[in-house]
Amino acid sequence: MISLKRFMGWVTASNSIPSQMFQSSGGRLPLGWRLWLVYLTAMSALFGVSLTVVYISFTRSLNQLLDQELLTLAQAAAPSLETVKAEGLQDFHKNLPWHSLFEREQGLEWFNAEGKLVAREGTTFPNFSLSKYISPLHLKRGSPLLQQQDGVHTLTISVFSENSHSNKLRLEGYIRASESTEETEAALRKFQLGLGLGGIMALILSSITSIWLTQMVLEPMQQSFRRLKQFTADASHELRTPLTAINIATEVMQSHPERIHPLDAKKLVAVASATKQLTCLADDLLFLARTDSATVPLERQWISVPLDELLQDLVELFEPQAQAKGITITSNLRRRLFTKGDTEKLLRLFSNLLENALKYTPPGGSVILSLAKHKRFVIITIEDSGMGIASEHLPFIFQRFWRADKARSQLIEGSGLGLAIAQTIAQQHKGKVTVISQVGVGSCFQVCLPAA
Repeated sequence: MISLKRFMGWVTASNSIPSQMFQSSGGRLPLGWRLWLVYLTAMSALFGVSLTVVYISFTRSLNQLLDQELLTLAQAAAPSLETVKAEGLQDFHKNLPWHSLFEREQGLEWFNAEGKLVAREGTTFPNFSLSKYISPLHLKRGSPLLQQQDGVHTLTISVFSENSHSNKLRLEGYIRASESTEETEAALRKFQLGLGLGGIMALILSSITSIWLTQMVLEPMQQSFRRLKQFTADASHELRTPLTAINIATEVMQSHPERIHPLDAKKLVAVASATKQLTCLADDLLFLARTDSATVPLERQWISVPLDELLQDLVELFEPQAQAKGITITSNLRRRLFTKGDTEKLLRLFSNLLENALKYTPPGGSVILSLAKHKRFVIITIEDSGMGIASEHLPFIFQRFWRADKARSQLIEGSGLGLAIAQTIAQQHKGKVTVISQVGVGSCFQVCLPAA
């Protein structure tokens, strides 16, 4: 006979890739879109960092070029400081051959040692004085002072001469060269525009490439997943026949206890229980495999389902089981509410939740079933006084084959598919199942479905 633990382990491995990887579920994007977004985000970050580095390098190079140009102009004008201080700018164009270094939107200023303006030449000058910047902390020999304000970039150097008596340098004054940053800013704007257009084109090409790469990555995974789903469906279907035969043979043997050796009676009970559990597991797997294969629910076959009658039938069905365990079932189903859907699937949804509540509620506990309407939705609440679910386990309870360690330790029967099937059916009916639980207090499952 097939070992139940081995069979469940094989089925778990076969279903290790859930269908949610390829279908949107619970508000999450499908796997293909998530891979595409991750790839596009990574490429965007890479392009963003690269473009930022290129822009900073270009800006720095442009500023260095401007500084070097102004430094050359100021150094060329430095020897003329004494002449300009003594004679002014008379015959400036004749006596200063370096005047050809001047370009448009530039200016040159001569200052004495006290920072007082002596003369100026050119078209562009800053609107701030030099006197407050000429302290030794701001301007030292060989260290130009760089400033920029109101679209004018300036470079100031100090001019020294040698004192023949003390062999010390004497400060003669300052030369300040200025240039408008309008052309530089225009070049930067053009460069920014080019980088922006290039970045957009790169992102468009990257998005197209990422779609192709995502398809290449997902194709073998989808093929494997389809084969696994088909294998699970086929295996579940084929297992039903031998399990039915085993179940019938066991029932026939148990119907004639006089032919059974007393030592074999307990073995038959164990075989019958394992067969029943395997049959339920095969049915659940077949249901999930068929659900995964379906692209859209057949809404044309849906009918208006009276939820109060359906739930009342379930309460009467589970009443003997609850009484045998000493559990009280209370129902509040006075309102007549409808939803559109498949009656058999809705029965399975609520029977799974009720069975789950009875399974984890100790003797003497209670299960409360209520029905209400909120706006355009019907709310079905199943509340129990069971062991509860730890908060860290709540995100996983709707996963297939997931069971908390506490449940395993108590050897509670079940395959871990009941809540997964309930959530799947609710989503097929455009609804959802939510849960609030506290350890030692109980759990409250709520099913939200559209009202008919």
